[in-house]
Formats: sequence, C-alpha cells, structure tokens
Amino acid sequence: MAGRTQAERSDETTGRLVRAARQMFGAGGYASTSIDAVAAAAGVTKGAAYHHFGGKVALFRAAFVRELEEVSAALERATGEEREPMEALRRGCRTFLEHCLDPGFRQIVLLDAPSVLSWETVRAIEHDHLLRVLHDGLRAAVAGGQAADGDLLVRARLVFAALCEGGMLLARSQDPAADLPRLAAEADRFLEALRR
Repeated sequence: MAGRTQAERSDETTGRLVRAARQMFGAGGYASTSIDAVAAAAGVTKGAAYHHFGGKVALFRAAFVRELEEVSAALERATGEEREPMEALRRGCRTFLEHCLDPGFRQIVLLDAPSVLSWETVRAIEHDHLLRVLHDGLRAAVAGGQAADGDLLVRARLVFAALCEGGMLLARSQDPAADLPRLAAEADRFLEALRR
C-alpha cells in the first residue's frame, strides 16, 4: 500500500510539472524558461523537478510528448466522425492546422522541439502519435478504394511534412486565424491529388 501511495504521489508531481512545463514553455519558449520557474509554477522544489526529469531537456520532451498525445486524440476523434476515408483525412489535416493556431502548440511542437530535441528525435516521437494517425488514415483510404496503393509510410511523411510547413506558415503569420482557411484549402487540394 505504501509503495502505491508513493507511486501516486510521484505521478501527481510528474503531472503537475508537465502541466506547468507546457504552460511556461508554450508561453515563453524553451530558451526563456528555466527549470526553476517551471518547478515554482508546479508548486514543487527544483530538486523534485530534477529528480523526476533529470533536467530541462527531459522536462521539455515530456511537455512535447503530452502535446502530441492531446493532438493525436483530437485527430482520432475528428476523423472517427467521418464515414469516407478521404473525408476523414481532410478533417484530420484541418484539425492539425487548427491546432497550429494555439500559440503554445506552435511554440513547443513547431518552433522549439526540432532545435531542443533534434529533428530525428522529434520525427521518431511524432511517428508514434501524429504520423501513426495519418498513416492509418491513408491505409483506410487505400483499403476503401479512394487512394492508390504504394509506400504509405513515405506518403504519410510527405503529407505530414506539408502540414508542418503549413503550421510554420501559421506560426510566423501576423494573423494566423485569417490565414487558416487559405492554408486548409491548399491542404485539401494536396489531398485531392492522392485520390484514386
């Protein structure tokens, strides 16, 4: 029982640190955010932050993974509401671009993650989340006769790269909400090229 209580306390502390990290890294960026500030915002000591994460990079990585988990869940909900696979792909792409309007998501996932974690690490983590959802959607489109067969993992990476570029355009836009419809329309045209 005592071990379980310790594990629960550890999970609670970890959760508080990750929530605070997402908020602070998302608002101020990686370079401007100290692990001391995250610990204070989480209501724990700096020592506790180092005990649970070992350092700022590991804490940022946990915040990045949590962002991807939430977006992946939103993508699965959105695409699950569509009957036709190509419509599900369109809806998923639009949902991803909508998430790019969130300043915290843009800062953590699009702007800071590649330089803090390395491009290879970011893509490896994304493979388990966003790329997995996209790959599943493409596979469903092929199985439903709506898209041509081929190397779907490569195709998923190419589509995802285009979406990330769209996200970067939104991240650097003076008015991301106003630019979203134009980018979403171009993403739709890109996906139409995949239709069988």
